[in-house]
Amino acid sequence: MATYRELVGKKIKKVTSDPSDSINGQMWYNSTTGTIKGLALNEGWSSAPNLGTGAYLAGSFGTQTAGVKICGTKHPGVLVSNVEHYNGTGWSEETNYPAAGQSISGAGTQTAGIAAGGSTPSMTTAANSYDGTSWTSANSLPYAANNMASCGLTQSSVIYAVGRDGSSGNSGTNKSVTFDGTNFANGPNHVTTRMFNTVSGAGTGTAALIVGGFIDPSPNNMTNCEEYDGTSWSATGSLNVATGFASAWGTQTNAVTQNTASDSSGSEAYNGSTWSALPPTGAPSSGGLYGITAGATGDAGWLSAINPSGTVYNGTVEFNRSLNVVTGAAWASGGTMPQGTNMAAGCGTQTAGLGFAGYSDTYPGSPNDITESYEYDGSTWTAGGDVNTGRYALGGAGTQTAALAFGGVGSAPVGYTGSTEEYNGSSWTVNATPYFLNQARSNMAGAGTQTAAWAAGGYADPGTNYYANAETYNGTSWTAIPALNTARQSGRGGGTTTASLVAGGEPGTGAVAVVEEYNGSSWTTVTSIPLTAKNHAASGTQTDGLIYSGTLGGSTSAVTLGYDGTNWSTRPSMASARRQGASFVTAPASASTMFGGSSNNTGGTATEDFTGETETANVKTFSTS
Repeated sequence: MATYRELVGKKIKKVTSDPSDSINGQMWYNSTTGTIKGLALNEGWSSAPNLGTGAYLAGSFGTQTAGVKICGTKHPGVLVSNVEHYNGTGWSEETNYPAAGQSISGAGTQTAGIAAGGSTPSMTTAANSYDGTSWTSANSLPYAANNMASCGLTQSSVIYAVGRDGSSGNSGTNKSVTFDGTNFANGPNHVTTRMFNTVSGAGTGTAALIVGGFIDPSPNNMTNCEEYDGTSWSATGSLNVATGFASAWGTQTNAVTQNTASDSSGSEAYNGSTWSALPPTGAPSSGGLYGITAGATGDAGWLSAINPSGTVYNGTVEFNRSLNVVTGAAWASGGTMPQGTNMAAGCGTQTAGLGFAGYSDTYPGSPNDITESYEYDGSTWTAGGDVNTGRYALGGAGTQTAALAFGGVGSAPVGYTGSTEEYNGSSWTVNATPYFLNQARSNMAGAGTQTAAWAAGGYADPGTNYYANAETYNGTSWTAIPALNTARQSGRGGGTTTASLVAGGEPGTGAVAVVEEYNGSSWTTVTSIPLTAKNHAASGTQTDGLIYSGTLGGSTSAVTLGYDGTNWSTRPSMASARRQGASFVTAPASASTMFGGSSNNTGGTATEDFTGETETANVKTFSTS
């Protein structure tokens, strides 16, 4: 269960719509929806499955869940031709590249890729296209080249920042080459002469980013980065840590790189203008890392960090980032009921609920017993079929189209009754005597379905008749089950016939905080409510339940309390204090509705809808270092 804390001395901006920008830690109140929201940035690295064949100076392309690794060098200097696919959960060996090699530059997708240049073992002009299964010879580069930083999320639009050609050696070059899906061509020179490795580029063929690099003599590692707009290159925000063999992926405005210089376990994120530090990758850092990467955005990618001086490392790690919108739990005004009610019953869900019976006049006095039922769609109440016996303080179970009404008390000549009625979505049917509760009573706890309901506790005049009786209904008859440990009326709860919860109530000596759970065979007293409670409402299940409003702590209350199967904790309070209202007891605790009731025992028309805390979370599991 979530923990709720009071915000002291903090100002939260009031807006009519959620802001379009995303700032970590931002909080606001949306007056249109009545919700408090906040933004929380989650980002970090986690271990991923090992490559089948570890190699450094390998090529790579694709995404976090559909990546490709090409060739590389096994220590000490053995070229390999193997190709591996990554599906987000594991690696698989695929058709080998046409030639063993290193520093081959890849771009595109797992099923439509292009690989070019590299050393096989000599620097080459060769290029090959990939369809996810096989490699086909493509048109050649205009000149032999390797260590090219490739930028292309599709096979048909790629730009390569050339690291070395036949004449440059480790001094690097500022040449670039473009690919349009068929032909390679000379592209515009980038600003700074440098040497790259095969995975230091991100973005597309018209919105590219190149990261770091170096020029011999080492360690002349660079912080310089450049962007390409489809026509020319220009300098952009610099890295915080100079890095020679950078490993980058993503887009021009959302990229991640792994540092391979003084802090080879470090990583940085780019937002289109500046770089910021990220948590360490968690990969080994000794000897320098020559990583291979893939990822369509900076929010999700994989990295295999290879140590070229010693045993080749074949491990991989994944990066995940999500800016999660957290909506705080809150009550909001719902639709106004056509008929004020008190001591009504309800069942269903917040968007398909049913409220029925109750009374409308002041009590004690001469209650006006209500026979109407009303259907709720999450915003509006509409008339449903009338119950056959007007009554109040009754129990309810089931759904909007398969509801059950049982027990309660009605004006003379009805009195305390065990009458049971079923609703089919349009009309109520009275069941014959065998279908009645074994003990006529009012103010009981109850929930379940139309064919598997339960009732426990209750009350009948004279004032000493506080019941512990419990019963279950199977769609045909009620059967006695073990009684509550504490007899009481006005207890409330939720759950099923094998996992029930009754909280609070009145045993004739004032409200109590006693809570009992039923497991299908016996009742067990469990953790008490923090406050005494009666005349409250409830919804949810035995392990995820809410109680709210009623007489809590001795006074009419707007307090909401949540139960996680072990402990009770405070939830946001309702807008208005009231008692003897009703709820959709089958509703999930995170989407509950309270209707009717008042602070003076008259029938109320107000409805309030509860929304539990929600979070838009990243689908990947990750941990920060």
